Amino acid sequence: MLVLSSSRRYFIYGQPADMRKGFDSLSGIVQNELQLSPHGGDIFIFFNKRHNQVKLLLFEGDGFSIYYKRLEKGTYEIPLAGKTASSVQIKSDELSLILQGISLESVRRRVRYKNTL
Repeated sequence: MLVLSSSRRYFIYGQPADMRKGFDSLSGIVQNELQLSPHGGDIFIFFNKRHNQVKLLLFEGDGFSIYYKRLEKGTYEIPLAGKTASSVQIKSDELSLILQGISLESVRRRVRYKNTL
């Protein structure tokens, strides 16, 4: 079961991914192209070229898990990365909205107190 937690970091891979890739290939992308450790507890998100399929790769302490979803209709909205960025970091609630099909541009956040200590 996939649980999205604000204590984790979430990275969207900036290029279309081949959805035939498995654990080793995806973790290789994370290590070689994103320059991050796939074993660090972060969740890495991969979309295909048509944006109708998504894979999430995470290491759960004793092994890798992949969450894979293919939409029957429609596409996922993906936040844009800069020209040189290989990934985009998002928050858990943003990932939840993306997976639910809610446009991130239509979401307005209210001002909240943040402790800066």
